[in-house]
Amino acid sequence: MYDYETIDIEVRGGVHWLTLNRPDMLNAINTQMATDLGDYFGNLYKDRSCRIVVMRGAGRAFCAGLDIKARDDDNQPPFGGGFGFQGHLADVYIKMRRCPQPIISLIQGPACGGGFAFALASDIRIGGESMKMNAAFIKLGLSACDMGVSYFLPRLVGVTIASELMMTGRFIHADRALAVGLVNQIVPDTELETAGQVFVDEMLATSPMGLRLTKEGLNMAVDAGSLEAAMAIENRNQVLCSGTEDVKEGMRAFIEKRQPLYRDA
Repeated sequence: MYDYETIDIEVRGGVHWLTLNRPDMLNAINTQMATDLGDYFGNLYKDRSCRIVVMRGAGRAFCAGLDIKARDDDNQPPFGGGFGFQGHLADVYIKMRRCPQPIISLIQGPACGGGFAFALASDIRIGGESMKMNAAFIKLGLSACDMGVSYFLPRLVGVTIASELMMTGRFIHADRALAVGLVNQIVPDTELETAGQVFVDEMLATSPMGLRLTKEGLNMAVDAGSLEAAMAIENRNQVLCSGTEDVKEGMRAFIEKRQPLYRDA
């Protein structure tokens, strides 16, 4: 069903386990990976069969960032948003936030540059004890404001810590990442999948529409100009949810002290 060169998609019921699959290159991002991820996340927007995405890296790294050693033979660079490869890759992060499915990232080893941005663009981040992340762009003579990092990072950890990490390119390791709220949990590397499955199971116990509209509502509330603007989105989403059979089932299950049996999305 999914045939990509640089990523693997394993379907387990309503959950897609997405693996970045360039382990010999520490899952570094090349043009093909940007193309594969852009296609995958772009198609998720209308995919009602997928409820959750779990994102991880093959081998000993999550993603080491841009593969700066790669040289594409194609003389025609990808065209994204008028900015060539820059826009082509940037589109991936926009599609990650636009897709209605929550994204859980399982992070072991390096998550650098664009790989750091993959983690930041996710909804839940679980780190292995070997995890280390940095805004590597500034180490290469570039601005650290790249691939959404300047948007995501200060919203997660505040401007003070974001400034430190982005202006120095220094690594943040597991313990500190947990302390500042950059990750939800730290576990031994060997327990990452088990930890991710706990979140998956809890999310699958929610109604399909309720889960999707929660991601949408959170995205919009982060940038809402006022309490009234945020509540307008909340009111709209609750009206949409309240008209479904799932709400009736959820209330019946609560009264009857049982797990609800929601319909498929």
